[in-house]
Amino acid sequence: MNQETLKSAIEAMLMVADEPVSVGRLVALLEKQLSEAVPRDKVRLAIDSLVSDYVGRGVELVEVSAGFRFRSNAEYSSFVGGLWEERKPRYTKAFLETLSIIAYRQPVTRGEIEHIRGVAVSANIIRSLLERDWIKAVGHRDVPGRPVIFATTKEFLDYFGLKAVDQLPALPEVSDLDATHEKFVVDGEAPDGASTSESSELEASEERKHLDESAMAE
Repeated sequence: MNQETLKSAIEAMLMVADEPVSVGRLVALLEKQLSEAVPRDKVRLAIDSLVSDYVGRGVELVEVSAGFRFRSNAEYSSFVGGLWEERKPRYTKAFLETLSIIAYRQPVTRGEIEHIRGVAVSANIIRSLLERDWIKAVGHRDVPGRPVIFATTKEFLDYFGLKAVDQLPALPEVSDLDATHEKFVVDGEAPDGASTSESSELEASEERKHLDESAMAE
């Protein structure tokens, strides 16, 4: 297979894939189809050429944690969004604060998150992050009680279009959380399926419960 045909085959594979595809998987799939060895460097060269081809177009080829994928250019997100009528998820400020702390301070325990935020962390928020596969338990802190340590996942990186955690913006460049909240919060449902007011009430209830339990323990 010549390089141009290889490039077209890879383009077709990546275009129809419903998840990011790694170079290694592309090589394996191509070799299975062609019944011959496919040099990894030729596959990478074809991908680099495709990345250049799509610069400035309506879609772009990007590399994320799990591999390569096509996505719409962010410049045209408002046009693409009109294709789906379902409402986008509604992220509360507390949800975004908790996720941000885990992303920047990982590995981190729930108690450490609460110390940074100054309030108890709702169990609904932790559960929602776990259900989305954006965070995972990676062990236990070697202190009394052995609290669970949380860190972000590859799914988190892929969702936000990052190849690695070090691609997160530097903290001085991060806008205030109110601005971030306005960016992500749109008409729709809260992460746990409740309305915004219901979510706030649930969070407040969870925080009161957690504080009461802490007081009893003391």
